[in-house]
Amino acid sequence: MSSALAHPPGDYIDGQFVAIDGDSVISTDPADPDHIIWKGSPKIEHVDAAIVAANKALRQWAATTLEDRIAAIKRWQNVTRDYAEKLASLITSEMGKTLAESKFEASALAGKVDITLDEISMNRVKEYEVTVSDTRKGLCRYKPHGVMAVIGPFNFPAHLPNGHFVAALLMGNTIILKPSEKTPAVGQMLGEMMHEADLPAGVFNVVQGAAEISKRLVNHEDIDGILFTGSWNVGRRIVEANLDRPGRLLALEMGGNNPSVVMNDCHLKQAVVECVRASFATTGQRCTCTRRIIVQREISEKFIPAFCKAATTLIVGAGNSNEPVFMGPLVSEDALNDVLKFQDELVSNGGKILVEATKIDRPGHFITPGVVQVDKFTKDRDCEVFGPLVQISIVDDLDQAIKQANATRYGLAASIFTTDDAAYEKFFERAKAGCINRNTGTAGASGKLPFGGLGLSGNHRPAAAYATDYCAYPVANMVEQSSDAAIPNGMYWDDSWTS
Repeated sequence: MSSALAHPPGDYIDGQFVAIDGDSVISTDPADPDHIIWKGSPKIEHVDAAIVAANKALRQWAATTLEDRIAAIKRWQNVTRDYAEKLASLITSEMGKTLAESKFEASALAGKVDITLDEISMNRVKEYEVTVSDTRKGLCRYKPHGVMAVIGPFNFPAHLPNGHFVAALLMGNTIILKPSEKTPAVGQMLGEMMHEADLPAGVFNVVQGAAEISKRLVNHEDIDGILFTGSWNVGRRIVEANLDRPGRLLALEMGGNNPSVVMNDCHLKQAVVECVRASFATTGQRCTCTRRIIVQREISEKFIPAFCKAATTLIVGAGNSNEPVFMGPLVSEDALNDVLKFQDELVSNGGKILVEATKIDRPGHFITPGVVQVDKFTKDRDCEVFGPLVQISIVDDLDQAIKQANATRYGLAASIFTTDDAAYEKFFERAKAGCINRNTGTAGASGKLPFGGLGLSGNHRPAAAYATDYCAYPVANMVEQSSDAAIPNGMYWDDSWTS
């Protein structure tokens, strides 16, 4: 069990830590699966208790001044800085990513506070006033949705939930965090950190668990919003559970099958390096990882061999290794098997293995990068596999490249490598994605910009710099400043009636 946590495995409800003994949920070190990081048996009744606590705290927290909520969030920011090293180490131990990536993630928590409080973000939820008539003014004011369920992913178990709940807390909502069952220890540490930030009891709660807990949470009548990061399959179940609740806020970020287009006029080294990085960063376990590369024919004879050669040089090892590791293990044995199974399916459908993804013969869920060349991409074979396996196809021109890039039901990220401004603008116009890059890979995003996708990737609720937008709703106010109401045509009035 991890010694990084201050309390036994459990939930955080109404300002109190509640142990949940047992072993129905277990997380292990992906680099050393015999090492248990966290184990416990989540309790369904804790969902109800957390929702009661969050609702009880809501009115007072929403009524707190913006300045006081900003002060609370800045206390959280200071705590994240104090915990950065400890949190990064726990992320690597439980999720498997390299320590360098974990340190970047842990440091991003504090940065998110600055981005949320930035003028660009705050101006979009700024109250404003207009003149409606000579005696009547109109105001746009903002209100919090209420109790928000934040359902976190395993690949960025601290940074992505933080991106939701910092903005939600700022706007006056209360929170119930349900961490991924693959990274419960990181979720618990977030609760311990928030406790140290000294927010009022019930404003921030953590409930551990897997599918049963999530189902209870997203179906509960007493929550007002669901902020979700994860797969389309789970996101679809969330949507289905809320078909009869059109007023409930759903902000869904659900992965991608992201394309990169490499044109003849690209800077070849830049294109190769960035495509390798974006394909295999975090062992292919980012929703923005490049899954499909579309190469123009003339450059393909140089790009493909260079890409494959660079992929074979990537160092794979434990995330906390002393050597400069690029890829850690996959999060689980199931994730590893999914990659190998998909590789077999590609071959059975005519794909050609250029670099074979293979399980490494050592303890842990280690796998080598894989590259498969396919004839073309089609929506009926559109599949997001969360691992270090990339497909490559060859096209003749930009029109074909765009058509191939859009041959997906997803629409999170896309990139193009070209020195031609007109080609980039055409790609930007026609590519169906929420994040479109030029001469840089699909993986990675700036918190100062919106982050979200189309199709199976999202529901037009971009996060990052736009998170405040979905954490409050605008309310129109009209205020009559005169006491002398005008008598409308067709109405008879006698002042003696009210004298």
